[in-house]
Amino acid sequence: MSRPRRQSGRPGTDASPERLTALRVLRRVEEGAYADRAFAAQARRDGLASRQRGPAMRLAYGTVQRRRTCDWIVDAHLDRPERVEPAVRDVLRLGAYELVWSDGVPASAAVDQAVRLARAVPGDPRRASARAGLVNAVLRKVAGDVDALRRRLDDPATPAGVRFSFPDWMVDALVRDLGPEDAHGLMAAANEPAESALRVNTLRGPRVTVTDRLGVPWHGDPLLPEAVVLEGALAFEDTAAWERGRAMPQSRASMLPAHALDPRPRERVLDLCAAPGAKATHIAALARNDVTLVCVEQHASRADALRNLARRMGARLDVRVGDGRTVDLEGGFDAVLVDAPCSGLGVLSSRPDARWRRDPETPAVLAQLQSQLVARALELVRPGGRVVYSTCTVLAAENEDVVRAAGGTLDDLTTRFPGLGHPRLPGALLTLPHLHGTDGFFVARILR
Repeated sequence: MSRPRRQSGRPGTDASPERLTALRVLRRVEEGAYADRAFAAQARRDGLASRQRGPAMRLAYGTVQRRRTCDWIVDAHLDRPERVEPAVRDVLRLGAYELVWSDGVPASAAVDQAVRLARAVPGDPRRASARAGLVNAVLRKVAGDVDALRRRLDDPATPAGVRFSFPDWMVDALVRDLGPEDAHGLMAAANEPAESALRVNTLRGPRVTVTDRLGVPWHGDPLLPEAVVLEGALAFEDTAAWERGRAMPQSRASMLPAHALDPRPRERVLDLCAAPGAKATHIAALARNDVTLVCVEQHASRADALRNLARRMGARLDVRVGDGRTVDLEGGFDAVLVDAPCSGLGVLSSRPDARWRRDPETPAVLAQLQSQLVARALELVRPGGRVVYSTCTVLAAENEDVVRAAGGTLDDLTTRFPGLGHPRLPGALLTLPHLHGTDGFFVARILR
């Protein structure tokens, strides 16, 4: 019996589902989509099983993160790199990533799967064989050079932007603000999977109502009683605990701002940049809903999503739509949280494409917005009240420089959170992924 002919140029089924999904995510990111949203939508569209999502995500995120390094590897084995079709380049990037960084996958299997992906690239069917031949030739050369490539990527003489797959301006900014050792540590951590953690929602019950049903190993954090750090893969948003609002995915670093705010019974509290709502609902839980909590969000659709999250988690929020710098509010708040928009250089593991969406002007532009938000917060808080300023970045221009320019007295958070003190701004906090195993966050509390 003769074998059926392959239908070249159409999405095939002979490449693994995980790799097909990863390639489709790469194509969507190249077209402008955000990697996390593209992956979630593509995994649903492709019907990936839970066990397939982890490998597919690692392939997609890892290739996006290491795009510059993958191009460096691939281009060294091409005669005319500029002539490679965009979709074929994504296949080559994916194959290079798997060959160099996916231990446990035989090189022959990685190359074979990439060739199958090349044949599945949409386009002129007559070019399917040429695409497959190019991918096969290039990746076989890469496979033969893997050990030498790894040595070069471990060599400090190789430019850091190539070694860690970062834009050069970002490397320079991180080295300037953190020093070479911590900058390199952060960049290396940014290419690894992000911390997988949950925040138990005490408004819906004690921690055991969540942990007894996880089905994966976990551990807690002595500084954060509501934190659950997962030690295995879990699609938590598919669980009943998520549906019933008993917990939500949230890194431990992201739990620090609500604790720093320290909401107290019957206070008036303001969250000036509230959506998507992890910190707002955390404030409500810490206060057991015994505060008047006003939440400002600039975009109506995100404000609606925040209201929906609050209902599911049993958090009482008063959501207002408006720009935090100008929205009409009555002052006299006891406490204000400014979790400001930022460059996100502390959360690059979970936002793999963010490093490629920023430019050298981004921190300065954001610092202006951040300073305006802090100034508004200080106008709205009562004398003797407190403003907590937090970001998920590590750059001085967006962190300590904003706080120093704001004035006010900086309160000491390190007594409550020892070991997390900021190295250059006494009293503030700074978490770094390579040191603390969680997102990079800055937190400061200003007393008016």
